[in-house]
Amino acid sequence: MTLYIFAVARKGYYNAIATMTVLTISSFPFLLLIAAACVSFCHGNSNVLCIGSERDALLKLKNDLIDPSNRLSSWVEGGDCCEWNGVVCHNTTGHVTQLLLSPPEGQQSYGRSSLGGKINPSLLELYHLNWLDLSNNNFSSIQIPEFLGFLGSLTYLNLSQALFLGAIPHNLGNLSELLYLDLRGNYFLEEEKSLQWISGLTSLQYLDLSHVDHHKATDWLQVTLSNLPSLLELHLSGCILEGPIPDYFGNMSFLKVIDLSFNSLNSSIPNSLYSLNHLQSLGFTGSYFQGEISNAIGNLSSLIHLDMSDNQLQGKVSASLGDLCKLKEMNLSYNGIDQDISEILRSLSKCCLDSLESLSMEYTQLSGHLTHKLGQFKNLAYLNLAGNNISGPIPLSIGELSSLKVFDVSENQLNGTLPPNFGKLANLEGLYIGQNQLEGVVSETHFSNLTKLSTLSASRNMLRFEPNSSWIPPFQCEIIKLSYWHLGPKFPHWLKFQKKLSYLDLSHTGIADVMPTWFLNLSSQFQIVNLSSNQLTGEISYLNVEEIVDLSSNRFFGPLPRLLSNRFHERFRSLFYILSRNLFSGSLSEFVCNSSVTSMSVLHIDTNLLSGEIPDCWNGWWSLRILNLENNNLTGRIPSSLGDASLEMLNLRNNSMFGELPSTLQNCTDLVILDLSENHFSGRIPAWIGDKLSNLMVLSLRSNNFVGLIPHQICALQSLQILDLGHNDISGAIPKCLRNLSAMAIKEKQSEHYYGGVLYRKDADRINYLMSASLVLKGREDLYSTTLGLVTSICLSANSFTGHIPKEVGTLIGLLSLNLSRNLLTGNIPDSIGNMKLMESLDLSMNHLHGGIPSSFSNLNFLNHFNVSYNNLTGQIPTATQLQSFENSSFMGNHLCGPPVSKSCSTKGVPTDATKNGDNSGRSKVNGFYVSMVVGFVMGFWGVVAPLFFIRSWRHAYYGKLEHIGNKVYVFWATKCI
Repeated sequence: MTLYIFAVARKGYYNAIATMTVLTISSFPFLLLIAAACVSFCHGNSNVLCIGSERDALLKLKNDLIDPSNRLSSWVEGGDCCEWNGVVCHNTTGHVTQLLLSPPEGQQSYGRSSLGGKINPSLLELYHLNWLDLSNNNFSSIQIPEFLGFLGSLTYLNLSQALFLGAIPHNLGNLSELLYLDLRGNYFLEEEKSLQWISGLTSLQYLDLSHVDHHKATDWLQVTLSNLPSLLELHLSGCILEGPIPDYFGNMSFLKVIDLSFNSLNSSIPNSLYSLNHLQSLGFTGSYFQGEISNAIGNLSSLIHLDMSDNQLQGKVSASLGDLCKLKEMNLSYNGIDQDISEILRSLSKCCLDSLESLSMEYTQLSGHLTHKLGQFKNLAYLNLAGNNISGPIPLSIGELSSLKVFDVSENQLNGTLPPNFGKLANLEGLYIGQNQLEGVVSETHFSNLTKLSTLSASRNMLRFEPNSSWIPPFQCEIIKLSYWHLGPKFPHWLKFQKKLSYLDLSHTGIADVMPTWFLNLSSQFQIVNLSSNQLTGEISYLNVEEIVDLSSNRFFGPLPRLLSNRFHERFRSLFYILSRNLFSGSLSEFVCNSSVTSMSVLHIDTNLLSGEIPDCWNGWWSLRILNLENNNLTGRIPSSLGDASLEMLNLRNNSMFGELPSTLQNCTDLVILDLSENHFSGRIPAWIGDKLSNLMVLSLRSNNFVGLIPHQICALQSLQILDLGHNDISGAIPKCLRNLSAMAIKEKQSEHYYGGVLYRKDADRINYLMSASLVLKGREDLYSTTLGLVTSICLSANSFTGHIPKEVGTLIGLLSLNLSRNLLTGNIPDSIGNMKLMESLDLSMNHLHGGIPSSFSNLNFLNHFNVSYNNLTGQIPTATQLQSFENSSFMGNHLCGPPVSKSCSTKGVPTDATKNGDNSGRSKVNGFYVSMVVGFVMGFWGVVAPLFFIRSWRHAYYGKLEHIGNKVYVFWATKCI
């Protein structure tokens, strides 16, 4: 297993505080209205009583609602409805004017506090209702009631995130007094073919239809911009809108907020957009915009928020960005902006030095150096330039950014030392400098005033940190990633004071020490701990980590540590438990059978000193997907309860296990890799492997004691890329149906995605534990992980296969390695093998093949391992660059001629005898010694052969026994001595 950590977006903490959200600037009048409503609700209703007919209407509404949290408990018969929860009445008339039925702040998660059920038409009896908020509830069984379109006094309607089904009732367009309409985030299953119904909302100032399918509504821009003259905010995020965008923006000069994020607009940004000089927020994230950003963007003089991230923009950022003097937030991440970062900072410094608070341009192909101008942006709080090609040192002026909260320059080519001025950034909360080329010594000064630091992510640099043993950090971090720093040889004592740690990565840091006992109790919030690839030692009695533990490649010993569980979260987490390449010993029984943690996805305890049998108590390990116990001293049979797990990979390679394969393994229908090689398993290969395990890509039963035939069901494994049955006692003919292994019959190889193992996401960090397999190819054994999906191989070597090599094998044109050596195969080598042009390794040695090497072998241009030795092959070796590049040993034990063997060929392609032209003069001389030798041989030979010739039963018994002994001796010699 290989651990891969990719910083895909940025960390969840960073997203929470630095991702730019669309400013609802023009909503200020509505905020005043809300404030007025709160005042009315809290104080204004005390002097009036509600109207009886309206109270009755509200009670009818309540009766049809489902209220699991009893939020409407104050709604009782005979009460003053103006005092009821969520009801607002007019100060003087007592009429109900507002219904605020959204769950309380902090409880809006469709849980127990959400209302459901039906909405009674009694709402129509509230003639003075102007404000209706049903957002963040759970009306997942009904559509939006059409009668809402008859509430003619409504000025505010919020049905967002309420899980309504069906279609939007178009008679909502009758609400001509409506100022605010929010329908985002529902489950409208019917596509909107037109937005013409909106054209009746002539007073509308705020419109949010985000995440409503409008891909067939080609009139969306004409309707919203031509027929809504009062519109100030337009939110159409995630509506599957398709471009190109018509040039209509010029008709809405007073538009202040526009959000068209996450659509498929596939066009350039229309020029008329740049004429909206009242625009304050522009959100175009992930909408497939193309081309360059026009110089006219400088005309958007009111712009505060600019987000064009995740598009296909090219070229350079216009220098006119420097004219946006009110700009606070700019996000151009994930584009193709190939530009020097110093040019961008120079442009922004013209007018934005005092206004800019957030700058994000991650993964945009930026280059160049960070200059001293960076320190002039006094109000800059969030700077994200990750994933670019920025080089050079971090400027000393970084210490002048007194407002800086997040600094992210990870995944660049920054070099030099880490400026000690970082210690001046008292507001810094997140420091991300990982995967650069920084070097030198980091001192305590670098952290002197970082009292608010919660994330320190600086892995994969060449930095050294050896603080004084009495140093107490001024910060309390939740995340610390310092892999590939030099922190050893002692275990960092300063970590003892980090009581809030949830994520710690100290892998590859040169620590050669005993694990301190205080570390095991350091934090009750540990979610991820990676201490791999050090020289840590000692016994570990228990581990209190919720999600990922990686202690691989250390020197820990003793029994396996117990896992302490948090039962409240157990079913909702995915535990990765990696203890590979240590010295853990003892039995698995206590760990497996008595563990309180069974919600585990990945369990790697390979290459340790475990012994005894694998216990038969896996029934509760329902979520286990990857189990790797290879390279231990385990014995016994495979327990039947393993079939209860949801395994995708089972690796028991190189142990001392025996017996037949349990039929319960056929329940593991998700298996992708099954590696049981180098054990003592016996019996026939089960047919259910082909019938039930249809997802298998790797099947390795190498070096066991399997007998019998290859079941034809194996040929049904359409995804199989690696089949290794070598070094068993399998007999019979090689099945012709191997041609049905379609994954080997295509030239396009699968990528590592197909062996992706278990993907774990945490705050947009992606941690991918790739499945791996040890393969014997080209005469040697190697571990494959990231390239595993690119390998195709069949190995049937060192068995007792008989008959011809089926010509159908030649249809597997995607095969890279074929090993049929050390069997009893006869006949000619099929000419069709020459069609396997991608072949890199071919071994047909030590069989009884005869005839010549097919001329089609000259097509095998990628061969780098080839062996046909010890057969009965004859004739000339085909002329090809690859075949002539191999040594004589690849062809020895045959009757071949031509390069690279030493025998030359006659004109008929037959080997010539290099000594036949020697001296023949002695042949005419016959002496008595030779005559007597011939006579004695004839008499002795016929003395033995004559009885066999004339007595049939003796003859049959003798030759049958002789053939049996010959075959046994040959197989023993081929498998044990070579």
